[in-house]
Amino acid sequence: MATETHWPDELRVTHQGRTLRVSFEGGEVFDLPAEYLRVESPSAEVQGHSPGERKTVGGKKNVAIIGVTPVGTYAVRLDFDDMHSTGIYGWSYLHELGRDYDRKWGAYLAALAEKGLTR
Repeated sequence: MATETHWPDELRVTHQGRTLRVSFEGGEVFDLPAEYLRVESPSAEVQGHSPGERKTVGGKKNVAIIGVTPVGTYAVRLDFDDMHSTGIYGWSYLHELGRDYDRKWGAYLAALAEKGLTR
């Protein structure tokens, strides 16, 4: 099954690194909090190598984006001020994070509570 690629028109770090604004062709715009991007990082450190290895990352409420590096024409690497910099965010994944923000954020908050962690 082919995955639809969503192409961004612009990526802009705003609010002193606390938000990444992603504008996509077609007019969709998502303001993605740095904390959300950090805890949903596509890196193996967060996602693991299987669904059972996925980690719930707490303590990132005040994290900021300090760098955005293009990776070819398909993604960016985000660098955070907690020194996490191994997540490669493809365009479709950024679109998914924006589109599914409410559901993913709610699941994250529930996982934190279940594990006794704080933001």
